[in-house]
Amino acid sequence: MQAAVNKKTDTEQDKLRLLKIVSALAKELAGRSGRRVLVELDSALERDLGFDSLSRVELMLRIEREFGVGLPEQLLSSAETPRDLLRAIRTASRIAPREREQTPLPAVTENLSGLPYKAETLNEMLHWHVREHAQRTHIYLYGDSEEPEIISYLALSKGAEAIAAGLQEQGLSQGDTVAIMLPTGRDYLFSFFGILLAGAVPVPIYPPARPSQLEDHLRRHVRILDNAQSRLLITVPEARVVAGLLRAQVSSLKAVVTPDRLREADGGYQQVPVQPGDTAFLQYTSGSTGQPKGVVLTHANLLANIRAMGEAIEATSNDVFVSWLPLYHDMGLIGAWLGSLYYAMPLVLMSPLGFLARPSRWLWRIHRHRGSLSAAPNFAYELCLSKITGEDIEGLDLSSWRMAFNGAEPVSPNTVRNFTKRFSRYGFASNCMAPVYGLAEAAVGLAFPPPGREVLIDRVQREALLSRGEALPAAAGDKDVQEIVACGQPLRGYQIRIVDAAGQELPDRREGHVEFQGPSATSGYYRNAEATRELFRHGWLDTGDLGYIAEGDLYLTSRVKDLIIRGGRNLYPYETEEAVGDIPGIRKGCVVLFGARDQEHGTERLILVAESREQDRQTLARLHQQVMQTATDVLGMPPDEVIIAPPHTVLKTSSGKLRRSVVQELYEQGHLGRVPKSVGWQLLRLALVSVGPRWRYLQRRSRDLGWAVWAHTVFWTLSSLVWMTVALLPGKALRWRVIRGAARLLLRLLGVPLKVVGLENLPDKRAYVVVANHSSYMDGVVLAAALPVDLAFVAKAELRRQPIARIFLNKVGALFVERFHPQRSVADAKRSKEVLKVGQPLLYFPEGTLSRAPGLLPFHMGAFVVAAEAGAPVVPVVLRGTRSVLRGNSWFPHRAALSVSVLPALQPEGADWDAAIKLRDAARASMLLHLGEPDLTAKGVS
Repeated sequence: MQAAVNKKTDTEQDKLRLLKIVSALAKELAGRSGRRVLVELDSALERDLGFDSLSRVELMLRIEREFGVGLPEQLLSSAETPRDLLRAIRTASRIAPREREQTPLPAVTENLSGLPYKAETLNEMLHWHVREHAQRTHIYLYGDSEEPEIISYLALSKGAEAIAAGLQEQGLSQGDTVAIMLPTGRDYLFSFFGILLAGAVPVPIYPPARPSQLEDHLRRHVRILDNAQSRLLITVPEARVVAGLLRAQVSSLKAVVTPDRLREADGGYQQVPVQPGDTAFLQYTSGSTGQPKGVVLTHANLLANIRAMGEAIEATSNDVFVSWLPLYHDMGLIGAWLGSLYYAMPLVLMSPLGFLARPSRWLWRIHRHRGSLSAAPNFAYELCLSKITGEDIEGLDLSSWRMAFNGAEPVSPNTVRNFTKRFSRYGFASNCMAPVYGLAEAAVGLAFPPPGREVLIDRVQREALLSRGEALPAAAGDKDVQEIVACGQPLRGYQIRIVDAAGQELPDRREGHVEFQGPSATSGYYRNAEATRELFRHGWLDTGDLGYIAEGDLYLTSRVKDLIIRGGRNLYPYETEEAVGDIPGIRKGCVVLFGARDQEHGTERLILVAESREQDRQTLARLHQQVMQTATDVLGMPPDEVIIAPPHTVLKTSSGKLRRSVVQELYEQGHLGRVPKSVGWQLLRLALVSVGPRWRYLQRRSRDLGWAVWAHTVFWTLSSLVWMTVALLPGKALRWRVIRGAARLLLRLLGVPLKVVGLENLPDKRAYVVVANHSSYMDGVVLAAALPVDLAFVAKAELRRQPIARIFLNKVGALFVERFHPQRSVADAKRSKEVLKVGQPLLYFPEGTLSRAPGLLPFHMGAFVVAAEAGAPVVPVVLRGTRSVLRGNSWFPHRAALSVSVLPALQPEGADWDAAIKLRDAARASMLLHLGEPDLTAKGVS
């Protein structure tokens, strides 16, 4: 009897403690409005109390700390009322002792001697692993339990075959599309590969946040299912109740099935031949408002991207990847799961809800499994900073983490700095954070930084970037600066370029549209010809992003569709949104800045919408003033309208990205705020603003085109005169004097500045070998203007077949070197040594060729063998800026500053091959130190 009374008392106390927590948080969210918040057990968390996803995260964390329990991660999405939370508390297990979390599991130490290099499809990749090490651990899968389910390669294969058999029993044909709407778990893993084994095409779509939203969620997916022509939908049992709704609107859909239903098939799985060019899966971009865009990715695309990313990060089977990223998103599906599968590295997999419910779980999984790789969007690192207490991670060890990829959304310099600083005391290395760039149209990865490199944060002059699109480095004392994080260098086999609105490639540090090429580039969007046409431009794919390149690294400034142009200035939403989000009373992450079109008058206005829970008029007026002042400080001009809106006004995609275009559309329809009354003044002022950007662009384009025409005119005029003069003049010394003078005159007439340093490093009276990087067809002209010596220029033998070039080069004493014929090459090397013996310097471009992309290509050995055998020093010379003036595959020049650095001479340590190798390596290291471009030897030639 007494026990029953005590139990009832405890239950009542739990209820009061819970309601106290919920009430306190609800009051905080209500702000200083003074609004009374009534919290009862059956109050709706979302409708009555206004708890959004991040509010739920905070609520779960407070409950776990107060009650000392570990709540199931599904509760984050499934709980509708405090009563649901109370039931979960009563059945929840106590949080495991911290010592248990501190004990790492034994790592998989067996390093594999091979990988599925010959696999041409994902199916072959899985079969290879089953054949080579069927029982090796593939995945540690975490659910509600603190102990993971272990899935081997054989278990994955068997589970997938069972699903494939069920699909074939459903009458699935090769090439049919099958949608997957499942949470992270074994059913998702088995279903994805089961579809592949059946020769069909998976179409991942994200599951609903809460069961109560299932019907609305499926209605939103009808357009994707219809566009994909999905034959089947594999989903949770609860979704079968609305199967009739889907089948009525998607004519291709024959059935809605569960994984358990598919596993009931009587027959066995029949293997289906799959080719590298077959579509592996369709990746639909989230949050699209128009016709759905399903990125077509083949098996060959995926394997090419996985191999390129693995090479860039030096992945091995000894790595351990820890991921909570959703499997319906390319970063989680390809980057985490399929990448881990290819390289046979164990994947520690937890659901996104598991991370959101307790962010510290992510870090403890890395600790426990000695994770070396993990990835997340910027918001996840920010969530760790704001939601994890010191008590949560006491004893945490992150020293095994070697690369923390940060991508999928803009990377905040402050987040990078703050995360690194805070978690350095837990073993997080300062060179661990790795901002990366990719997009679904490239499979997933496009640019990665080298492993072990500190994060590069570019400080540029804000005004120059905003008004002229020039990313000029800011001085140390400058205050009006914009910080932009480097996203890495193109993966091996990929190229990135920056172009203007007319498609003309731009030089370094000039902002423009980011385009790419590469082996994983999509062929287009599934059943969307119009969007596919807009994606391609002269063989390059438009990423939809704006950015610039500096010293080989890509810096992103904005999405094209998010760019706002006012008074000839390019305005970027992210920095303003972040600054406004830091104002107390404004909901961080719920601020959006956009340019809104007035349909009636055809003008554009600058609108800022910021969510707040405040309701008091005076408080809202104060917030409005603060937001206006902050936005004006960041933008350099006031927004036309600031709207302080209630929660849930700013819409987001499934992955948490702001849906600016949707918010803009709602505003233009009159659903957000009111339109200012002064229509006449608005029309006049904003009409002028809309004309300004176009006029400035035309001016800039006209200047660029005019200068290019002038440059070609001057160059070809001088070239003709110099060619005739050199052909007629006697003596090489006199000819070289004319060439140097003409080269300097050319640069002077073009207004191109040339800075030369290190001439004192040229040996006085000894013969030597000059080796220079080769970036542009301008290199020879610039070296002639910079170096006060007569050089024997080493040219490729192919130029002998060009009469005009042959005559000129013969007159200046050039040596033609055969690159592809071994016997002739040896003879040419002997002639080069004879030139050195008579005391004349030799000039080599050891790369042998040039490329449009930044970076130092591999060196040929000719220059270094000749120098070693002749006992002559090697003088490295670094040219900078010539690629910006004239890029490799373009004849459209741009004005840019040039520099030539003559580096200290290197003495050979012998006359043999080893001495030549040492000379090459020393010269290369010295040049890379001063060049500021990536080393392409390890990456291969792009």
